Amino acid sequence: MVGMMGAGKTAVGTALARLVGVAFRDSDEEIVRAANRSIAEIFERDGEPFFRARETEVIARLLKGEPCILSTGGGAFLSATNRAMIHDIGISVWLRADVDLLWQRVRHKATRPLLRTANPRETLQGLYEARLPHYAQADLAVDAAPDLSVEDMAARVLAALQDRPDVWESEA
Repeated sequence: MVGMMGAGKTAVGTALARLVGVAFRDSDEEIVRAANRSIAEIFERDGEPFFRARETEVIARLLKGEPCILSTGGGAFLSATNRAMIHDIGISVWLRADVDLLWQRVRHKATRPLLRTANPRETLQGLYEARLPHYAQADLAVDAAPDLSVEDMAARVLAALQDRPDVWESEA
């Protein structure tokens, strides 16, 4: 699962993992667990480049593990290395949501270090515009909408994946 903060990668990914009967993994959670500090604390203490390097290591490890639904951090798919790894080993699914929906979902969350600016709405818009070309390289895009539940979005993703025969192992 790739996309902007607030797109629903964790919630939809968790629901999708339940639907298909595989584990759910979140690269951000794995980084937090390994570092024993929050992402905001890692950004503050070690900087974004350090965080991004750890993120690539964690994604590589998770992709080589058991089949799972993997939620990546919002900036993970900006890395050509991460995009290539995800494409080579799995299927990238972009949860595509517009800025207004993203803002509604993230505006009250203090856990978004990139939005700790004087004008977080404007920052989100800038991030969105800068990241769109990267997200557009995903294998699949599934559109989010404010009236869709997490379960509805998971069903949409599953339907999109079912159109990809390379995703499912044959029973033969």
